Amino acid sequence: MRLSRALGLALTPKAVKHFEKRPYPPGEHGRARRRTESDYAVRLREKQRLRAQYGLREKQMARAFASARKEPGLTGEALVELLEMRLDALVLRSGFARTILQARQAVVHRHVLVDGKIVDRPSFEVKPGQTIQIKPKSQAMTPFQVAAAGAHRDVLPQLPEYLEVSLEKLHAQLVRRPKRSEVPVTCEVQLVVEYYAR
Repeated sequence: MRLSRALGLALTPKAVKHFEKRPYPPGEHGRARRRTESDYAVRLREKQRLRAQYGLREKQMARAFASARKEPGLTGEALVELLEMRLDALVLRSGFARTILQARQAVVHRHVLVDGKIVDRPSFEVKPGQTIQIKPKSQAMTPFQVAAAGAHRDVLPQLPEYLEVSLEKLHAQLVRRPKRSEVPVTCEVQLVVEYYAR
């Protein structure tokens, strides 16, 4: 909750309610008028917002940025596209989990198959054409039964076009590389690039 309020962004479905009640930063000076922020503070906050939406550590974020720099095209857009192709992000987008942390837990606890093989690394980069599936043995577990019934659809953004999902079978396929404009994250990517390029 505190992180959501500090970043000015509801990070989990639960945070949405609290955020409506108190849409200002945490702490005793939260309501006080904000001082004008330095350019650095603005860029830092954007980077923290993007990091929080994917639940990454700073080291992971810096590594993703280094990979994005090698990609053709705009670095900021490439960064979001690469983050979106992480296995935990796609498990969340497919509706198999309610939050990014729940998605990561499903992967780490070996409930997720990529092309029929168990992958327990949340940072695994899914390639276009690969399929993601909840392990048949795990499908009977309550959290996945809830997901298969479509219970998370109300809190998740609309299913993006780069994914084909069969919720009742807990099966998804990354049809193609995501485009930045389709990725449902709130972030001014250019500021993130400026933060790392300083």
